[in-house]
Amino acid sequence: MKKDIEIAQEATIKPIIDIAATIGLQAEDLEQYGKYKAKIDWPAIKEIAKRPTGKLILVTAINPTPAGEGKSTVTIGLADGLNRIGKQTVIALREPSLGPVMGIKGGATGGGRAQVLPMEDINLHFTGDMHAITAANNALSALVDNHIQQGNELGIDPRRIIWKRVVDLNDRALRQVIVGLGGPLQGVPREDGFDITVASEIMAILCLATNLDNLKERLSNILIGYTYDKQPIYVKDLQVQGALALLLKDALKPNLVQTIEGTPALIHGGPFANIAHGCNSVIATETALHLGEYTVTEAGFGADLGAEKFLDIKTPNLSKAPDAVVVVATIRALKMHGGIDKEHLKEENVAALVAGFANLKRHVRNMQNYQLPVVVAINEFVTDTEAEIQMLEQCCKEIGVPIARTQVWEKGGAGGELLAQQVVTAIDEQPGNYRRLYQNEESLPDKAAKIVKEIYGGSNVVFSSVAQRQLNVFKKNGWDQLPICMAKTQYSFSDDPQLLGAPADFSITIREFVPKLGAGFIVALTGTVMTMPGLPKKPAALNMDVDADGNVSGLF
Repeated sequence: MKKDIEIAQEATIKPIIDIAATIGLQAEDLEQYGKYKAKIDWPAIKEIAKRPTGKLILVTAINPTPAGEGKSTVTIGLADGLNRIGKQTVIALREPSLGPVMGIKGGATGGGRAQVLPMEDINLHFTGDMHAITAANNALSALVDNHIQQGNELGIDPRRIIWKRVVDLNDRALRQVIVGLGGPLQGVPREDGFDITVASEIMAILCLATNLDNLKERLSNILIGYTYDKQPIYVKDLQVQGALALLLKDALKPNLVQTIEGTPALIHGGPFANIAHGCNSVIATETALHLGEYTVTEAGFGADLGAEKFLDIKTPNLSKAPDAVVVVATIRALKMHGGIDKEHLKEENVAALVAGFANLKRHVRNMQNYQLPVVVAINEFVTDTEAEIQMLEQCCKEIGVPIARTQVWEKGGAGGELLAQQVVTAIDEQPGNYRRLYQNEESLPDKAAKIVKEIYGGSNVVFSSVAQRQLNVFKKNGWDQLPICMAKTQYSFSDDPQLLGAPADFSITIREFVPKLGAGFIVALTGTVMTMPGLPKKPAALNMDVDADGNVSGLF
């Protein structure tokens, strides 16, 4: 069996100008990064916005397991399948980041015959968006430290700075650091720390900004910390929002690439729905909606994280809500949710599948509660038995949700045609009536309680003493009117990654809130989730190499 990178390297890739032409774009509309990738320029984006708006399909999944779900692979295969059945389709995907690529995932560009190209470039430095975000973030840190060093006119309390530095790699050693050591010439010593770039507020700002002016406004509202008399200090107080916007001006433009089958794909921003909002950019999604009859997009991790944040945080910033939601599942992963360990997944076990179906059932119900049509996609593996497939189909029939088999890893778009037809039918026969889970004017505790009870299936929210004090401060400053972004383990509905399936009657503990005022939401840190993950014992980087001719190996 060929590896993903071998399939990608053997694929015929077209010049990006040719891909652009299929959606009505000319060479002058692009800023090319070599032959096969480009950014769409602002004048073109403005013209594209005048075109009719297409249908929007959101792809999400069950809670991830080590068995794999293949959400991005199905997203790509579905788009290829839609084009195969005569529906002009554009993809809007999240952009891979080096942390998971070099760490646990090894890549994030789909798999098999359902990949985006050039796979190597996209997984590595691509067009430099992640580096621009990192640079802007750390420029702000440098400017804050310099302000304190140069007399601290604003009276910033070094003990109350909440802004952190970032790096686009998993590095647990950087979670807590001391900066400014070495005497008066080296700055003012203070505690600091690093987040991973894709969990940063600037990543969220880039993803939620609608244009350069909106980007600058959001940057100006970033909360840096507090003064000695506990008053908030913002970027606009430092007057550096223009400089930060300058570093991000090119990164804000969406990136155009292609699938193996030539479907146009906009890849721009977004990872990490467990510790951030985990959606690709508003600009990319909106642009895609005006370029095709259908747009297929995705949200990170399971529907309890990525899809909830897409629907409650991102959708209010879009011109329209999704017309349908696809929930991806594998029989292997459902059996793990049913209590089977990874070593025994090749063995037929219908009982474990039925037990694990509770996880899929809750995700389907959650998406239906937004009053949107839902389709289940079975991402098939060779180890799936006919008895298991039939049982899963029966379980889905009992809860009244359509289901489609997909073989997109093996067959590309041809393996996604059945799913494509099911999704088109669902959109045509069940018009969505999007209903948000909560309203902004509700209190933060009420918003958190709705997410925990209605999405996770929990019974209660517990606030630490730190979180309780923060709630009072946020209410005083008017920040409690913002959406809430739950930072939670992706492996479970609960905040305990070991509780698989569909646990009930559990509490979620919010240990701390982090105001992301530029992004426009409040992050709630739960359980032991970290905004700077560590690397696994054997990171994917151990398998990566490049030969004397520049040929890459080890990405997947």
